[in-house]
Formats: sequence, C-alpha cells, structure tokens
Amino acid sequence: MTETKTDRILQNIIHLKGEDFAESGAVSDASKGNDSADSASNQDAGTAFRVMEGTPFPEPAPVMTQEGPEGIRYDFNAGIRLYVPKGNWKIRFKDVATQSLIYEKEGGDVQILSIKRHFMQARIEVEKDGKPFWAHDYDAAGKKVAVIMPGGTLGDTLGWFPYAVRFARQHKCELTVTMVEPFHEMFKSVYPDIRFTTHDEFEDIRDEFYATYYIGLFFHDEQNRWQPADFRMVGLHRTAGYILGVDPTEEPPDVYIKKADKRPIAEPYVVIAVQASAACKYWNNPTGWLDVVSYLKEKGYRVICIDKEPIIAYELSWNTLPYGAEDETGERPLSERARWIKHADFFIGLSSGLSWLAWAVGTPVVMISGFTHPTNEFNNPYRVFSTHVCNSCWHDIRTPFDHSEYTFCPRHKGTPRQFECTKAISANYVIATIERLCKDYKISSPKGRETKSANRKK
Repeated sequence: MTETKTDRILQNIIHLKGEDFAESGAVSDASKGNDSADSASNQDAGTAFRVMEGTPFPEPAPVMTQEGPEGIRYDFNAGIRLYVPKGNWKIRFKDVATQSLIYEKEGGDVQILSIKRHFMQARIEVEKDGKPFWAHDYDAAGKKVAVIMPGGTLGDTLGWFPYAVRFARQHKCELTVTMVEPFHEMFKSVYPDIRFTTHDEFEDIRDEFYATYYIGLFFHDEQNRWQPADFRMVGLHRTAGYILGVDPTEEPPDVYIKKADKRPIAEPYVVIAVQASAACKYWNNPTGWLDVVSYLKEKGYRVICIDKEPIIAYELSWNTLPYGAEDETGERPLSERARWIKHADFFIGLSSGLSWLAWAVGTPVVMISGFTHPTNEFNNPYRVFSTHVCNSCWHDIRTPFDHSEYTFCPRHKGTPRQFECTKAISANYVIATIERLCKDYKISSPKGRETKSANRKK
C-alpha cells in the first residue's frame, strides 16, 4: 500500500517519457511551458529538452554543464537536470529542506528534468547495480548562477533585483543577471560584483552556469512549477524571493542616479507620473489630477511630470499631461528620472515603474491604484485605495490579467461601473493623504516656508 501511494505521488511530480515521447505544443503564456515533458531516452547524452518555447525566456544550456563520474551529467538550469548513460541505474531526486523524495526511477541512457523550476535545496542520488554510486548536494558557492528577468517592465525589475542580490550573498556564488539593456545603467556601477547581460548575450555564455532561475509573473502556473507561491498572493516583488528560496522581506535596490547631489531645479517641487500601460492602471477620476495639481500649485510647488509620454491615446480614450504640470517627459535615461525624483519633496504616481523607482531612491510615494491590492506593491502608508467599490481584480485567479487588452476590466467592462476602482478615488482623498505624508515627514509647503522665513525676519 505504501509503495503504491509513493509511486502515485512521484508520478504527479515527474512524468517519465520513453522512446515514443513527443513534446506537447508550445503555448504563448510563460507559465505553461511544455506539458510535463520531463524525461526521455534515446537523446544525445546530456542534451536537455527545450523548455522555454512560447515564453519570453532564453533556453538554458542545451547540454548539461556539470560532469559526474562515468558519463553522468547534471546541473540546475531550469530545474534539476540529470543524464545517466546506459546501465543499471536507480535515480533519486530529493528536496532536502522539506525532506521530500520527489523522484525515483530505474533506467539507463535517460535524462530527467524536474517539473519544479524554482529553487530547491536539491540532492541527486544515483545507484549502480543496486549499490550507492554517486550523490550531489546542491552547492552554488563559487559557481556561476544566472537569474533571468523576462522583459522591459521597470517596476518588476526594481522589485525583483534585490532578491537576486540576496541569493548571491546567501550562496556566495558568481551571479549573472539577465535583463533588458536600458536597465543595466541602474545597477551596473552600483553592483560591480554582478555581471549584467541581455537575453542575446546570455545565449553565448549559457553553458557556463551551474544553475539558472527564471523570474516572472506566471499567471497559469497551476502546478507551481515556476513559483512555489502564486505572485498574486505574496506580492509582485516578493514572488522573486520565493522563486529564489531567499527571505521574501522586501528591500529596495540601490540605483545609479545621474548627478545625484545636484538638484535639477532650485525651487521646491513635486514629481508626478500619470501614464500607464493599461486603462485599469490609470487614476480614472476625470478631474483627479487637475484638482491635485491645482492644490499643489496653490501651496507654492512646481509640479513636474516625468512620464515617458505626455499623451497616450487608445481609440477614444486620451490621457494627457495634467494642466498646470511642467513637461519633463520624453526618452530620458532612468538615472536622470531618478535624480528628479530623489530631490522632490514627494512623488505621486500609480502602480507603475516610476513609483517603484521613487521607492528605490527613498522619496516618499503617494500611490493610487485600485486594480491591485496594496499587498501587491511595496509597503507604503500612503497607498491610496478604496474598499467601497470593486477592486483588486489583478489578484483574481478566475480572471487573469490580459496584457493584450488595453481596456481590461474583467468584472464591469462596458458598464457604468467600468474602472470604478479608481474613478471612486476622489482628489480630496489623495490630498488628505498628501497632507498626512507632509505631517509625518515634517514637510512644510513652499508658501508655508516663505511665511516662516518672513516671520523670522520680523
């Protein structure tokens, strides 16, 4: 009875494919990958399956990078990978941290890839002719490890990167981080011990790595292959901590700031960012930004908008630079945007990349969002959110976010309640949050500072 139960559990975790093995079709979502295509015979020795087809990730090394005795090959690139040559072998994979036997099988001239692609404190055991022959415990110390991030999303990258740094420190490994080239500037000079590459560059060096981990938002990962905890439960950034098996406590990264000690303008100012990549991410109150900008200017602030685009239009929907805000939008280096934010009294934005950049440089953030729950982003006492209307659809596994649909509103699209999660957030609510922030940080408005200065002169 025990043997049957164990066999069933193992079969749910790793599926053995024999000579008639054929991979399932690739899918478009990064979280799906191939359908349990995890073991096969009659392959070239140590040449692993393609597992990233249909995803935004580059493939790991095609040949397992580590050599064991008598033709055994192994590594931890996109899971536990093992090849044993012809012979009478018994193979076991274990998760030492949970004391779990996750795979056991007899065979020869076979390669095995674990379904779980995230970090495990793994142990590989191999018997030959019924006797213990070779074992390997995961140990990345002094070895090359790659952490791969999928695309050009600023907030995701800023949120995930500190966990890669934490992994390198914990395991004392030589870390390579793969991300889009424009983001290299933010980190390269600040983290000189880390190598930064693009996806194309990674493909030229991928056979160097002992282990490779893929960080992303896996919307359809029902088997938790890529993430041990769903990102919608643990938070956008903290999911990287779970994938890498490190403490998920958040920590902002250090970033490079161009002319960090030089203010871009002398007068007191506030930075805002009003644009987003989807309609549900906007502050959809029609007069919200106008009223807040007017309030700030009455207080004596210059209001600076640093979005990439001053206007974003989709069909009949137009989102423009608010009247009264100064236009510092455009294709500018992130290090320059970081400087504008760093010297601002505070930052007002959405659940988007520039809010994460403000968090990274240590500027107080007023963040307005309704489609995400506050647990999704960094801890922030000035998070503007209403529970009195529909909210948090980002976290609803029944309606996974559709990046291709600009007007995504899964519960109320086409009705008067569309985007009510932020339509219902009033300017007065945001202004009250600003005033609370200023009180907590002891920030006087520019006009208040002028009054105090005049009184001192008297």
